[in-house]
Amino acid sequence: MRILIILAHPDRHSFNHAIANECKQRLTENGHKIIFHDLHEEHFDPLITSTEIPKNGKINDLVKNHCDDLVQSDGIIIVHPNWWGQPPAILKGWIDRIIRPGIAYEFHDSDNGEGIPIGLLKAKTGLVFNTSNTNADRENKIFGDPLETIWKNCIFDFCGVKQFERKIFRIIVTSDLEQRLQWLKETRELIDKHFPENKIG
Repeated sequence: MRILIILAHPDRHSFNHAIANECKQRLTENGHKIIFHDLHEEHFDPLITSTEIPKNGKINDLVKNHCDDLVQSDGIIIVHPNWWGQPPAILKGWIDRIIRPGIAYEFHDSDNGEGIPIGLLKAKTGLVFNTSNTNADRENKIFGDPLETIWKNCIFDFCGVKQFERKIFRIIVTSDLEQRLQWLKETRELIDKHFPENKIG
């Protein structure tokens, strides 16, 4: 399987990077092909232009390459921190520019965009890893866990990716090495659950 990993954290020493590296290693061990994008390392430009917005809008080579990687993926993994109940700006810009009409979704010919979209992605599974410094009770009762709605309903389900799981590691700021090693173990277990060993051949 071809698995796309999108990482959105500016600090190379962050736990988000450790999660992404653990995903890459386990996917490789399981015999899958990895498409990896560290958005900060690649200096991804999150600003969408007016000419890009239409379905047949003009896109540059960077956007086209990311779109091609998305379309060709059998599974998608997103790794990012919870910042203000949202993805970081660079990842929001990736969503704006890459989750495009005609690439990730479309509408019926008689639908001008007000109806229910048709998901186009061939990926069967979307897996999101988040880090957070907010405890679960406060996240759910006070904020309503907006990231769950964003990823599950507004993006993956919208684009036809029906199998979804999101894992939150908290609280990062007070975690020690033992806790982080346990979280990386849980990361490997989720990879095995959704992208098990490829036994073909």
